[in-house]
This record gives sequence, C-alpha cells and structure tokens, in this order.
Amino acid sequence: MKRISILIILAFVVVLSSCKDDDVPSAPNARERAFEILGGNWDLGNGAGRIEVDGTDVSANYPGFTLSFTDGGYTTTNGADLFNASGTWQWGDEEARTIKVDDGKEVTISLLNANRFTFTFSHAGGSSANGTNTSNGIEGNYTISVVK
Repeated sequence: MKRISILIILAFVVVLSSCKDDDVPSAPNARERAFEILGGNWDLGNGAGRIEVDGTDVSANYPGFTLSFTDGGYTTTNGADLFNASGTWQWGDEEARTIKVDDGKEVTISLLNANRFTFTFSHAGGSSANGTNTSNGIEGNYTISVVK
C-alpha cells in the first residue's frame, strides 16, 4: 500500500513537472493596432476627402492627391509643397496619436478608422518639403481627410 502511494505521488510529480507555461501571444499595442489601419493607400476619393487650410477647402490645388504608408515609409502623389514624393515616418508617441515625417513635420491624427484618415499639421508655406519654391505653398494650419 505504501508503495502504491509513493508511485502515485511520483507519477503526480512527473506529470506536473512536464507541464510548461504556454506562450500566450501578447495583444498588439496601440502603434501596431493603428498601423494595421494606417498601412495602405489613401486618396481624396472623388470628393469624399478634402484638404483644408485654416478652414478653406484647397483640394483643387492637389488634384489626384494620394498618400500611401508602409512600415516606416510613405509615398505621395501630387503632394506638392506638403510632402516629399517619398520618405520615412515614425510614430511620435506611444499611443499612435502623432506621426513624425522625415522633413520634420509632426502630424496629429484626428481620426483613423478602416475607411477614413484625418490629420492636421502646420505648414510654413512658400517652398516644398524638399526645399524648392512652389506656387502652392499656402501657409497655415492644414486638415487633410483621405479615404481608402
């Protein structure tokens, strides 16, 4: 009887020691969740999006405007003086509420969902992001709303 008890205890110890903690995948952080939405192509969508400076619609100055994000990179079409044709970006904070673009511009995210991305920034005007003079350089506070 004593032997059976010892064998049961020994078997129990072997079973417990063979168990290991299963690696539970961690939940994505705010930056990862935001990039799942941000990544891809955005545009003005036949009037669904717009570009405003100090509340005035200036979308006509940026016909065919597009903005595409990859992990750490971006490209634009007809971004004129607002953005370089391509460049790099990084999150400005842990909560994914701001983006820092390679030209030093800090963009504040107002809205980011699967269908719409709205963001704001200040622009000095007069020259493009790459330093060339342009006629589209309107100084002011920009609000850009684009759609997927």
